[in-house]
Amino acid sequence: MRLPTLTSVLGFIILIIGTYCPMLRPFHLFNWNVYQLNQPFGFLLMLVGIIGIICAVLNQSKVTKLAAFISLALVILLLIAAVLKVKTSFSFIPFKGINAFLTRQIAFKWGWYVLFAGPLLSVAGALFTRKPQISDYKQV
Repeated sequence: MRLPTLTSVLGFIILIIGTYCPMLRPFHLFNWNVYQLNQPFGFLLMLVGIIGIICAVLNQSKVTKLAAFISLALVILLLIAAVLKVKTSFSFIPFKGINAFLTRQIAFKWGWYVLFAGPLLSVAGALFTRKPQISDYKQV
């Protein structure tokens, strides 16, 4: 395996590991990972990661590149959804001071860095892969 392929595989593995890292900490009591935020979305991220690993190992560069970009888009979509959910969680409270205090009690954790590192590595590996040329093969 070449270095870009290994980078893509490592990125997809980090993506799968990142789904188990803590993402949010509401009221400083417990941590939520992707599966506790949105379980079907977590399974979708894991499925894209597994497809990316399989296609990178089988040297399917187009599908690997597609899986890398889809995983990056899904992680960005998850971050946007989490930010919007946190901002609107307590909007039913008519007092803005209490609403702002309760919103500040939901903390974003370090798992987002891990979750973003995976797709970025896989995109970097997928962008630098090149098609094997005929001259790359040794002739007997």
